[in-house]
Amino acid sequence: MNFFTFKFLYNAKSLSLLKNSKTIEHYFKRFFPSPFSIAVILTFVVMLWASLNMSQGSFSENFIDVLSYWENGIWNQSLLVFAYQMMLILVLGHILVLSQPMQKLLDILTAPINSTAKALVVVTVSTMFMAFLNWGLGLIFGAILVRKIGESSAEKGFKLNYPLLGAAGYIGLMVWHGGLSGSAPLKVAESGHLASLSQLTVPDFLSTSDTILSVENLFIFGLLLLLMPLLFLVLNRRSKSILNIDFTGSKTKSKPNQEQIIRFEKSRWPALIFGILVLLAFVVQYKEMLLSLRLTPNMLNFLMLGLAFILHGNFHEFLKALKTSIGDVSGILIQFPLYFGIMGVMKDSGLAINIAEFFVSISTTETLPIFTFMSAGLLNIFVPSGGGQWAIQGPIIIESSSQLNVPLPKMVMAMAYGDQITNMLQPFWALPLLAITKLKAYQILPFTFWMFVIGSLIFIFGLVFIY
Repeated sequence: MNFFTFKFLYNAKSLSLLKNSKTIEHYFKRFFPSPFSIAVILTFVVMLWASLNMSQGSFSENFIDVLSYWENGIWNQSLLVFAYQMMLILVLGHILVLSQPMQKLLDILTAPINSTAKALVVVTVSTMFMAFLNWGLGLIFGAILVRKIGESSAEKGFKLNYPLLGAAGYIGLMVWHGGLSGSAPLKVAESGHLASLSQLTVPDFLSTSDTILSVENLFIFGLLLLLMPLLFLVLNRRSKSILNIDFTGSKTKSKPNQEQIIRFEKSRWPALIFGILVLLAFVVQYKEMLLSLRLTPNMLNFLMLGLAFILHGNFHEFLKALKTSIGDVSGILIQFPLYFGIMGVMKDSGLAINIAEFFVSISTTETLPIFTFMSAGLLNIFVPSGGGQWAIQGPIIIESSSQLNVPLPKMVMAMAYGDQITNMLQPFWALPLLAITKLKAYQILPFTFWMFVIGSLIFIFGLVFIY
């Protein structure tokens, strides 16, 4: 089976659908709205859907309730903290990369790359590995590596299919939930968490050896590592090489007025001492979590903050990099709250639960994992948060797993796979990458569409034949 899958992906002539990739690119460019417009459209759709779905009152009464759910979701404090964490990940990651030591390291890593094919393999494989370790690392690493290769191609003068490479840099969001930072597998590994979601007799916890680190999940991840680079090589043969991005703004070469910079901000020692202080606090606070390979957004941001001060060498250079990087977060600042509002409506109106229950109602023992995968994918379009989605879908998964006698670890991973695969259709998590790479959503989504198609086939194959 693996041989035929390999041959199917590698032989471009056998992929008749991929022959239409240029047509798909054309329609995406012509008709696909901006990520902000998508968020607004989804808001309208969910409000209308929820108002029609609720049965306790008239449409107008339901709509008033939906507006309340929406407003509560927008200002949900825990979600707003999460949005701020994401903005810091993006800004601090960009600041870190603008430091001279990191620039030299990236120059070494990208020096051998002189073609789109080489760039695609390097970006795809390395980004998937980083995202398997931690979703935040995968998110920022892929974007920065793509940006650096784009700058390198402009300097060296070789042709680069930059939008396709941008899509490759986004692939980490297709594997993260099956990795070491996956929300659902980590939550069910906590003692007592399963019992808090259900009245049924359930295990005290599910070990990560049964979910993230299971032979089945690692095998599926291996298939992705093998097949997705081949998909990108096929797409590269079907698509034109494009590079028309202006990278001049990424260089901070303007010479400042030395008289306006006080000695304290130019000195290396204050930045070095403060950076070491941050890293010392990082070790003291997070050493146990670090040893267990658990990385949280707070950990990642704290680590990057300390390294940024040290690598930039002084506060002045740090602040210059901050000024360059701060514009990256504009999309997140306004769009994340819109999605939080959508999540509030989906959860409080019962719409999310109804979607999940519908898929369970049409399932059998054999099809339940597949329909769980599909329902998770659909919910992720409207609730692009793994933790938030598990809170909604988790109780239903536990109940249906017991009723139809399907192993609970398999069901948890089916939800994780479904949650992550539709990130390839949802530009929510692409906002950081788009900001850093200067690409537009319509430029990468024709390619992430094929990532969604092939990735879905791999996950479904894994749920049917491997688990």
